Amino acid sequence: MSSTFFTASPEWRWFIVAYFFLGGLAGGSYFLATLLTRFGSERDRPLARLGYLVAFPIVCVCGLVLTVDLGRPERFWHMLVQSQTFRPMLKTFSPMSSGAWVILLFSGCAFVTFAAALADWSTERGWSTPAFLRLGNVAAPLGRLVTGLGAILGLYLAGYTGVLISVTNRPIWADTTLLGLTFLISAASTSGALLILLGAWIGLSRDRLDRLERFDRSALILEAVVIVSLVASLGRIATVWLDGWGALLAAMVLGGIALPLLLDWRPTRNRPMWIAPALVLVGGLVLRMVIILSSGRL
Repeated sequence: MSSTFFTASPEWRWFIVAYFFLGGLAGGSYFLATLLTRFGSERDRPLARLGYLVAFPIVCVCGLVLTVDLGRPERFWHMLVQSQTFRPMLKTFSPMSSGAWVILLFSGCAFVTFAAALADWSTERGWSTPAFLRLGNVAAPLGRLVTGLGAILGLYLAGYTGVLISVTNRPIWADTTLLGLTFLISAASTSGALLILLGAWIGLSRDRLDRLERFDRSALILEAVVIVSLVASLGRIATVWLDGWGALLAAMVLGGIALPLLLDWRPTRNRPMWIAPALVLVGGLVLRMVIILSSGRL
């Protein structure tokens, strides 16, 4: 038996599950929006704007649930500033310390782009907006700099949570090196699903969502491969999932990956466009729930 079974649980519960899930959505949505902006066409502009519009509110909620989960929420600033010297607190060797700074910096980038996207949306409808809100416009030099930095930080935010728990000494978490990659690929699939869902909600036609749907299908296939590799890498440790968590993980793979792929492979006119992306989102949440709660309760 692995020595990780003799360690104390961090007692992480639903706030951390929500934090991991929302962090992946915020970072992934921003990164996809930047890809659509840099390499897409004018027809991709509404989807890219959606990505920028949702990233900032989501990362705000992400930071809120993380702060509330702390034993002393009012001392959250100790993650960023030394309490006695008031110097920046950054431990480059610690994913938790670097993650706190990434959330702060990413939030700044997301806010600037959010304001610019909101101004762009208002201008498109003939409403006047303050000029300073358009400074972060993705076509402007400052906007290109901000979105480039934000995309890198978003990638880090989407995957670092898996690395964070990998450096603990808890069963499952410390027994594989694939959690960071698993969370990163899952963030790609769920973020793509979120933008598809929102795009369908605002009335974008299927042909305008086609490029993002093809990306999401590729991400789902890769996610299935990574999850299988994750389970295989655990060896005998994977048997801890035989008490029900494994069944939930299998249901996630079938309902959150296989079924959406099947629905996209055999589309029908009468089926609502939101079903497949909604299943992917639920699957991404369940994946994090299984990984966090199954180890945290051993």
